[in-house]
Amino acid sequence: MHARVIPFPVESFELDNGLKTVVVPMPSNGLLCLWTIVRTGSRDENEPGRTGFAHFFEHMMFRGTRRFPADGYRQALLELGADANAFTTDDLTAYQLTLAASGLERGLEIESDRFQNLDYPEADFRTEAGAVYGEYRKFKTDPVFMLFEAVRAKAFERHSYGHTTMGYEADIAAMPGLYDFSREFFARNYRPENTILLVCGDAKPAAVEALVRRYYGHWPRGYVATDIPGEPEQLAARRVEATYPGRALPLVWLAWKVGRADPGDRLRSALDLLVDLSFGETSEVYRRLVLQEQALEYLEAAATPNRDPSLLDVSARIKDPEQIERVIAELDAAAARATEELVDTARLENLKTRKRYDLLMQLDSPDSVARALCRPLAIDGDVEGLEQRYATYATLTPAELRAAARSVLAPSRRTIGVLRADAQA
Repeated sequence: MHARVIPFPVESFELDNGLKTVVVPMPSNGLLCLWTIVRTGSRDENEPGRTGFAHFFEHMMFRGTRRFPADGYRQALLELGADANAFTTDDLTAYQLTLAASGLERGLEIESDRFQNLDYPEADFRTEAGAVYGEYRKFKTDPVFMLFEAVRAKAFERHSYGHTTMGYEADIAAMPGLYDFSREFFARNYRPENTILLVCGDAKPAAVEALVRRYYGHWPRGYVATDIPGEPEQLAARRVEATYPGRALPLVWLAWKVGRADPGDRLRSALDLLVDLSFGETSEVYRRLVLQEQALEYLEAAATPNRDPSLLDVSARIKDPEQIERVIAELDAAAARATEELVDTARLENLKTRKRYDLLMQLDSPDSVARALCRPLAIDGDVEGLEQRYATYATLTPAELRAAARSVLAPSRRTIGVLRADAQA
């Protein structure tokens, strides 16, 4: 039996309409954060020509309601001394509000209104859609984003993970003409049974529950889940080349197909440790290519947890364009070693300790606790998935890590992406 990884009490309750609320009371000097986690991201955009709307609503939700129009919303936050922000990923959209604990009721009043009564005319919709397209064009100037976009599109043939959170460029450009669809998207996704409220900080669970029932209890159900087709099994290696229209060091990206983030799947949890040991800062390939030879500007790797099968990503920026194929071969060799050799037990135990310590060190404020819990809540629906993962990490063996590598790190499951600068630019 292992100690729980979240060092604070966690209480939750659910309204009759399906809205779940998670409360994490913790010392915070009178501060708290209120996060609204909508379990809709770019994953839920599977209709042709209709990508980018999850990210679009990250913007549109600040346009206000009839009761609190945009200027009124900003003024109400100013009076509360509150700070608001939002972000979108493939599996969720999160809205953050940080404020004094004394302002909790007012915060819930304001937030509940915009999630139930968002209202915007077509002119405002067109303006915001144009701003989103401008944001996409800015992202497109980043070589890393450009290659990431190309690798996702190559790695996935059917699943909506094949496009980034921003969406396909043609869809974003056409967005200003899709006002009616935007209202439909909001109506079917922004519903209580698809939303989790997360309150962290100086809060009493019973008081939070009474307020949530008052302000959210009449929010009607209506969530319509997107029909997302399964991705066919990848049977052969894939490769995509991208050309950056400017000066840039070359990039390589290796992406292997992995299963969904199931807390009960020990081999999937083993990949979280394996990717660090095989490609992280203590790995042989990192030590040689980054530290000793200094052939790479950086080497990064992650097996990001997702609701559906996704990717284990390894990416690097190379200093010498002549070394591209050699670096790919070195990364492939590191993957092959993981399928053949048992990791050193001492290294594995040190990583387990460090992984738990790194998480605990993040939990120093209400906002950081909410940030740590946000994705696990969106994927699993509660914090027990996170607890189960860390309990599993503590008991994983070198043999299980090798088995996980053998199940994933085959060339037939891999997509290679290469970005080079345009020599004519």
